[in-house]
Amino acid sequence: MAPSHIELSGDGLTIDALARIARGADEPPRLAQAARDRIRASRVVVERAVAEGRRVYGVTTGFGSLSDVNIAPDDARALQINLLRSHAAGVGEPLAPDVVRAMLALKLNTFARGTAGVRESLADAVAALLERGIMPVVPSQGSVGASGDLAPLAHLCLPLVGEGETWIDLERGGSARGAAAALARARRVPAADALRGAGIAPLALEAIEGLALINGTQAMTAVLALALFDARRLLGAAQIAAALSIDALRGSVVPFREEFRRARPHAGGAAVSANLTRLLAGSPINASHRDCKKLQDAYSLRTIPAVLGAAIESVAHAWRIVEREMNSDTGNPLVFAETGEILSGGNFHGAPVAAAADFVAIALTDVASIAERRVNRLVSPQLSELPAFLARDPGLHSGLMIAQYTAAALVSECKALSHPASVDSIPTSAEKEDHVSMGMTAACKAARVLRNVEHVVAIEILAAAQAIEFLRPLRTTDALEAVHARVRAVSPAVEADRALGSDIETVAALVREGSIIDAAHAAAGAGALEWPPPL
Repeated sequence: MAPSHIELSGDGLTIDALARIARGADEPPRLAQAARDRIRASRVVVERAVAEGRRVYGVTTGFGSLSDVNIAPDDARALQINLLRSHAAGVGEPLAPDVVRAMLALKLNTFARGTAGVRESLADAVAALLERGIMPVVPSQGSVGASGDLAPLAHLCLPLVGEGETWIDLERGGSARGAAAALARARRVPAADALRGAGIAPLALEAIEGLALINGTQAMTAVLALALFDARRLLGAAQIAAALSIDALRGSVVPFREEFRRARPHAGGAAVSANLTRLLAGSPINASHRDCKKLQDAYSLRTIPAVLGAAIESVAHAWRIVEREMNSDTGNPLVFAETGEILSGGNFHGAPVAAAADFVAIALTDVASIAERRVNRLVSPQLSELPAFLARDPGLHSGLMIAQYTAAALVSECKALSHPASVDSIPTSAEKEDHVSMGMTAACKAARVLRNVEHVVAIEILAAAQAIEFLRPLRTTDALEAVHARVRAVSPAVEADRALGSDIETVAALVREGSIIDAAHAAAGAGALEWPPPL
């Protein structure tokens, strides 16, 4: 299917669409005509205020605790570029290119609402970075989440004026397509050189524009939006991993019956129970132990719907919050063309995103925690009735012993990362900004937890696939056999000890890209499974 353009109107941008923009699946976005009309109308209000000599925050005054300082008309342009330069004080590892592209798209979508007061040419300049594949270098640390993400956004937008640093993809000649994959072959260059090579002239900022560029929650929102997009696939793969483990451990399917769903009708739990029932229906492995004397399974098997269902509903809640934030103007001040007013407020505070990010980190940590317990059962002979550590010759070989250690280490790190950032606040700007959100910290922690959980789920898939080998010639269901075959295509059975780090990374990539879900879905027949889980 040919890539398509997404029109940005300030309303209706989805996480799915943002991910396509960020990861190069679509052509760069365009501003809708109605958005251009709104941008022009709000700009008229700003220019009138400047011409009339009105006192407007960040336009004819200083910024933050310096908002009581009046700025002379001759210094208005210098104020805007100085805001950009002074706020580019971020440190740490640069944000990934897909996050940077998402930030640019969100900033452009904010301008499309017509309340930022910027010129149409500034919005077009942001769009040009996306179109030409110019990716600003944005340090990941330095934002306290109010007034939004000041430091990351300053680094993001400095290239518009020919300053700061960018990555350019030399092989593709500046194409925006495949931006994330392009980083490995990209070159880090001064923004002035990147603009010159792309035929883009640096902008001279006018009244309000520097402030409009650095105010907003686009960094934390971009990080969390892409994490949520990946979390949806992760939650699907986690259910498949759990189903594989249930069969490998010869667990019961009774806890997933309809009667339990009706007795506790949480939507997430009901969806997980239904999916596990479909995945395990007709399993010859399950049939082989139907008359065994075991009365109950461990919690890590029979409470899967409660834990994964809660995670699904947590992600669904965050999804709604983030999509609303993506289509909001979180700047300050805001320009209202209908009344001719320029008003200062607090839309920039990142509390909605921060709380949602913390919620997601906690929920995903629980997914990893219960998955690791199943891995532990799979490798423990007294619990699994399988060879120790799933090794062919335990003692001489250690099998998946240390893979379980890795899962345990990742879960422990997730627990540390799940301490909420949103409950913290540290005053800035000489007490003018006396309560902040720490939203960027929360979002980055949630994204790191997500990556950890992808690896834990990958380890569970590898352990369950190895356990299934010891139950042959019995087979599991067609859907789970298809998953087993997909894993074996990239990770052979462990017949003798070998380094498993690359196997874990490879299967984690299958989780991330959706291949695990695709394999189960294709084998089960169209419509037989609801993937990804409902949000």
